[in-house]
Amino acid sequence: MTDTTTRTYTGETETQTESTQQADEEERCPECGGRLVSDAEHAETVCEECGLVVEEDEIDRGPEWRAFDAAEKDEKSRVGAPTTKMMHDQGLSTNIGWQDKDAYGKALSSRQRQKMQRLRTWNERFRTRDSKERNLKQALGEIDRMASALGLPENVRETASVIYRRALEEDLLPGRSIEGVATASLYAAARQAGTPRSLDEISAVSRVDRMELTRTYRYIVRQLGLEVKPADPEHYVPRFVSGLDLSDETERMARELLDSARSEGVHSGKSPVGLAAAAVYAAALLTNEKVTQNEVSEVANISEVTIRNRYKELLEASDTATPA
Repeated sequence: MTDTTTRTYTGETETQTESTQQADEEERCPECGGRLVSDAEHAETVCEECGLVVEEDEIDRGPEWRAFDAAEKDEKSRVGAPTTKMMHDQGLSTNIGWQDKDAYGKALSSRQRQKMQRLRTWNERFRTRDSKERNLKQALGEIDRMASALGLPENVRETASVIYRRALEEDLLPGRSIEGVATASLYAAARQAGTPRSLDEISAVSRVDRMELTRTYRYIVRQLGLEVKPADPEHYVPRFVSGLDLSDETERMARELLDSARSEGVHSGKSPVGLAAAAVYAAALLTNEKVTQNEVSEVANISEVTIRNRYKELLEASDTATPA
């Protein structure tokens, strides 16, 4: 009996030793035998001694946010989607889907469909309980629609939603349309974020005309005390270069032309869109890239006459040699 027990114990010890040796071999570099470390920033497992990448494209199982202390970690940890100012209820309410199917994908019966329709109706009534929430829901939907059409990033939409909420709280909407204030909020947010759009571009996707947009924009900026700097022509250059499929050298040359023009005072009193389009056209000529004034005018949505006048002024203000 004692011999059997001893043999069993010895077998378990040998098995544990073999598993430990295998684990040590897995944690060692196959080339030099050095210790392996996990690089979470680059999702790789590398050797400390020789730098061999043993494993790459590892799965990051941590959260998408960072926390630097325990209090911040507790504050950021959550269940479900984060709150956002782009929804009138900040994304806290429940949204009942329109598909009449259960969790297994099977169609609901007629009685269950009627029940779900009644629940959707009451859910919408509870989500927008008063005129202020209905106003906010319509305006934020309009901001999201226009931002999608203009290709504006999410941070601009969030800022525009905050500006509209402030205008609504300070009672600036009476006498003005919801679409007008929403468009002005988006225009101001794009200017603040350094991704401006011209008034013509904003008016093309808006449901209000340009005159109402400019009037409402000035009123909102003045009443809310928004700090909106004059539009920089350089902010338009990357979009125009991308739309014309030009090189990085052309973009760099256009920025240099605008810098020279700023130092010479050419920017004063001129449209930033026209200056940016003229700089792109002049830079394309200087870098021997084929582009016509008509193509630039279509991308920038300005006239060819403006491009001709501005690009001559830019070349005169620059030390760069005039193209042939």
